[in-house]
Amino acid sequence: MASKLFVGNLPFTATENDLQDYFAQAGAVIAVNIMQDRATGRSRGFAFVEMGSQDDATKAITMFHQKDFQGRALTVNEARPREERPGGGGGGGGYGGGRGGGGGRGGGGGYRDRR
Repeated sequence: MASKLFVGNLPFTATENDLQDYFAQAGAVIAVNIMQDRATGRSRGFAFVEMGSQDDATKAITMFHQKDFQGRALTVNEARPREERPGGGGGGGGYGGGRGGGGGRGGGGGYRDRR
């Protein structure tokens, strides 16, 4: 069964191919996903690497945690399940484009609509 790893302290110049090649030394790499900033498209300095088995993942942690990769000491550990974030799905505060507060039931317009 595949096992997902968190890889932190990445150099901002590292590519998914770089990580793929590096982690392949520990075993089968199924996927590499470098997290990017939505606004700029630049790397956020961490990634998730999915290894082919739990044994490969354990080997990767042993081989690469606190080891140099392109000039930086990587943080490599098991990825934790994604946590629920508060306020999801209710619409953004402050960016309603004139909807002002209305909530989910097609509520009345906000202050800007009444001028």
